[in-house]
Amino acid sequence: MFRVPRSAALLAASAFASASFAADYQPARCEIIPLPGQQVSLRIDGIEKLRWHFDKEYPRPFFHPFNGPSGKSLTRMGHPGAPNHDHHRSVWFAHQKVAGVDFWADPRPDGQFGRIRQKHWLAYADGDKEAIMATVAGWLAPDGSEIMEQETVAALIPLPDNEHLLELQLTLRPPKKSPSVQLEKTNFGFLAVRVAKSLSAHFGYGQLRDSEGRVGEPEIFGNPARWMDYSGPIAVGTGPNRRVVTEGVTFFDHPANPRHPTKWHVREDGWMGASFCMDDGFQISAENPLHLRYLLHAHSGGYDNLKAREIFTGFSNRLGFETVKSTRKHRQFEVRRRAK
Repeated sequence: MFRVPRSAALLAASAFASASFAADYQPARCEIIPLPGQQVSLRIDGIEKLRWHFDKEYPRPFFHPFNGPSGKSLTRMGHPGAPNHDHHRSVWFAHQKVAGVDFWADPRPDGQFGRIRQKHWLAYADGDKEAIMATVAGWLAPDGSEIMEQETVAALIPLPDNEHLLELQLTLRPPKKSPSVQLEKTNFGFLAVRVAKSLSAHFGYGQLRDSEGRVGEPEIFGNPARWMDYSGPIAVGTGPNRRVVTEGVTFFDHPANPRHPTKWHVREDGWMGASFCMDDGFQISAENPLHLRYLLHAHSGGYDNLKAREIFTGFSNRLGFETVKSTRKHRQFEVRRRAK
C-alpha cells in the first residue's frame, strides 16, 4: 500500500486550512490601521485616504494627507509663503483663546501657548459602510494643567468614483473637578483646512465658494454659510504621464451645531475655517458640554452646488455617534451611531 509521506500530508493539510481561511475571511471595505510613530491610517479598499498624526513632536494632532479621488493630497502642511503659519497643518483642531490660553499658534518664545495631547484612543471600528475612530485629548495650559477635554469621533465614508467623506464629531467639556471652561471671542477655531497650493485662489488657480452663492474671500469672510468649498487643479502622475485634474474639498457645518450656520474665516491664500466664536465667546460646563459636527467631502471636478446640497441633506439626516463601555470580549469601549 502506498503511503503519503508525513511531511507531504502536513503540507496538504496546511494548504487546505489556508484555502479555507481565505474563503471565510472577507476584509471590511473601510479600515482603521494604527501605525508606528503615533499615526493612524484610514483606508478604503486598502487605499489610504487620510492619516491621523498625534505625536508629541507637534503642538496638536492633525490629519495629513487628505487625499482626493486621484490619490493626491488636497491639503498641505503650512502656508506657501509665510513661515509664521506653520501651525496650519492640513486639517486640524484648535482655538485661539481658551481660558486665556492660545491654542492656535505654534510655540512662542515666551512659552505662553497651549498644547493639545491625545491621551488615548477609545475605539477603532472597521466596516463596509464606514470606518470609525474615537479618541480623547487634553487641552493643556503652559504649566501642564488640563483646561479642557476633547473627545473626537472620525468616520471615513466611501462614495462612488473614489470620493469620500470625513465626518467629525467633537465633544468639548471641562476636565474633572472643574465646573466650566470659557471659550473667548476669536476668529480662529475650531476646525480648519489648509488646502494644497494649487487649490488656493492666490497661490494657485483655485476658487472659494460658499453655500449662499458667494465667491472669493471679500464676499465670504465673516458671513454665515452652511458649507464652504475650495476647488482647483491638482497635478497627478509622474514624468511624461503627469497631468492635471480638478478636485476639491467641501466643508459642511451640521444644522444641529450651536450658532448654525457658522460664520467662516477664509483666505485667498488657501485656508478655510469654521469660526465658532467669531462674534462672541461661549461657556462650556460639565452639565452642558459643547457638541460640534463637521463634514469634509473630497470630490472630483469643480464645485457642484447640487451635489453639495445632496451631501448636506444626507449629513443633516444622519445620526451622530456615541462611545460606550463595551460588554463584548477583549473590548474596553465601542463607538457606534446613535439609535435616535
